[in-house]
Amino acid sequence: MAGKSDQLQIRVSPADKAALKRLARRAGMDVSAYVLSLVRPPAAAALADLVRQLAREDDRYVLSEVHDLLASLAPAEFTTAVARLDVGRLPPWLRNYVTAMIEHAAHQKGEPPPAWAEDVTPLERPWFAVTFPRLRPYLLRAAPVAFKRRNLFVDATVGDRV
Repeated sequence: MAGKSDQLQIRVSPADKAALKRLARRAGMDVSAYVLSLVRPPAAAALADLVRQLAREDDRYVLSEVHDLLASLAPAEFTTAVARLDVGRLPPWLRNYVTAMIEHAAHQKGEPPPAWAEDVTPLERPWFAVTFPRLRPYLLRAAPVAFKRRNLFVDATVGDRV
């Protein structure tokens, strides 16, 4: 994560400032870290929330949000964010898809994938991102290794857009 080099000032009443200091102290943070945690939740919490959304409904837009979050993280922040992620409530194809995204992002960032990823059983049957049979040979070649290992065949992943 980049060092802090900028400052943001906001106007608050003395009572609000005292309340923020008190809340930050209770959370074990300084005021800046506390306010930032409210405005921009830690990556692990944001990622866990997105996975919970995916468990409730299979929504491709949420997968895009997972993609964007993974792509935006610095290596150390990434490792912390994915270390304890629980994908167990996702349907098998989605569990593998999210795991493959994380494994691919780990490779891109030069970090090891989380230990739990080994426990996610790859799909028994191939899953293709498109239903057009003529595109399948292309997807078989183009899919990143992390996806191929999980029997998923896509042509774009973390860092890419189609």
